[in-house]
Amino acid sequence: MKKRLFASIMSVVMVTALVAGCGAQQAQAPDAEAPVADTQATEAAAPESAAPEGKELNFKIVVKSFQSSYWQAAVTGVNQAAEELGVNVECNGPNAESDIADQVNMLTNYVNGAPDGIGLAACDQSACLDALQMAKDAGIPVVCFDSGCPDAPEGSVLSTIATDNYGAGATAAENMYAALKDTIANASAPVRIGEVNQESTSESITQRGLGFIDKFAELAAADGKKVAVVGNEFYVNGAKDKGDEASADVIIEVAVPAQTTVELCATEASAIMNKSDVLGIFGSNQVAAEGILSANENLNKLGSEPGKTILGVGFDAGSVIKGAVKDGTMFGAVTQSPLAMGRATVKTLYQIATGETVSDISTEGYWYDSTNMDSPDILPNLYD
Repeated sequence: MKKRLFASIMSVVMVTALVAGCGAQQAQAPDAEAPVADTQATEAAAPESAAPEGKELNFKIVVKSFQSSYWQAAVTGVNQAAEELGVNVECNGPNAESDIADQVNMLTNYVNGAPDGIGLAACDQSACLDALQMAKDAGIPVVCFDSGCPDAPEGSVLSTIATDNYGAGATAAENMYAALKDTIANASAPVRIGEVNQESTSESITQRGLGFIDKFAELAAADGKKVAVVGNEFYVNGAKDKGDEASADVIIEVAVPAQTTVELCATEASAIMNKSDVLGIFGSNQVAAEGILSANENLNKLGSEPGKTILGVGFDAGSVIKGAVKDGTMFGAVTQSPLAMGRATVKTLYQIATGETVSDISTEGYWYDSTNMDSPDILPNLYD
């Protein structure tokens, strides 16, 4: 099976000299310096009122929630960097990623407090625009991480630190398709691929979901198969080619729960997995992937061994997903490094506050399965 490893955000943090001691709770980052992903060409200069020497810097960080260990790992990275740099940080976030209004209120309150900089992982890329304009008007630099805000007021966001989520979703599709290619080629009737996305509002999740859809459709079409995308309207309309279900050989069905919980993702996953034509299912983040695994506790359909009918692919890590990948229940997953992303966010805010010029940092994700998850390139990114 094709293994495609992408450059990790850990590399960027190594280059910025913040990586010492960085890594998942059970492992340290490898000593060897990994390739650095290209940063976008646009650069942003720090505000003219850079922090005077000796001033104590105060940064505020708004995460999407504390619901998953992904965000707990990001906060750990934030705190590590703050201690190393001697700055003060305060982290906050809503209870769930669907609590968009709560996050906007937190961001607005932080802006009103006039900190030296704000790090933001936006739950909804459009809901924060007014608060970002307020921050710009107040001269408060903002660094987005995990998810960008592409429609942010010009000059309000000085750097975005995020995985290439579209490419990472494509990586999941490539690995799933490679494993199902022969089955799809020999199918005498239409087959179905499921996708569970916890929401349709944040840039990271939507791009990841669309990346999977478009790449899987592209690969199937290259093998002479007609593909249709059905289900959630946002993803159907966002796909490069939604196709025609009536004539499709491969149907990609996309589901989004009413709220971002593992339980509701499990309900959506069960509805797809109960269909007899399903070959594979993808969960585009930790919550969605754990929802698929929760659904499987009753269905017992996931796995690649004889008697199992559905190949499961996840995203992110956490103890539940790692355990499922290790024992073969889940075929594999794509992971990021939220800990390193949190560190890089504080580092970038510090650079801005001290008058340095910064740019966007775009990185890829790692594919991992039971054969490579203990390798030194992968293990540091597999947080609990």
